[in-house]
Amino acid sequence: MQLPRIQRGELWRVDLGYLGKVRPVLVVSVPFLDNERTLCIVVPHTNSLRGTRFEVAVPHPALSEGAFDVQQTAAVQAVKFIQRLGTLNTEQMGAIERALAPVLGLKLAEALRPQS
Repeated sequence: MQLPRIQRGELWRVDLGYLGKVRPVLVVSVPFLDNERTLCIVVPHTNSLRGTRFEVAVPHPALSEGAFDVQQTAAVQAVKFIQRLGTLNTEQMGAIERALAPVLGLKLAEALRPQS
């Protein structure tokens, strides 16, 4: 079975299993190579908003109202990817990265640059 080519920044409909349902996700990982596990790190899109600091609303024609919940980041097998929905632009990805960094305890490169 041929797996789809999955790229960072793409939106996909993915089967997240019994509890997660089929929903849109954003791929935040780099593509896997032939000798690596066929896993992608994704951030699910939700319509059940709670108003937390982890929810990032990013408008896109393929998405209904809601937000990406970076607190629900997960690793998903490529075979669970159903349909490509589109791609986020650099500005939209930046918003997700800025919200995701503190959840993972990361410092963004832009925050490490000396101020001029």
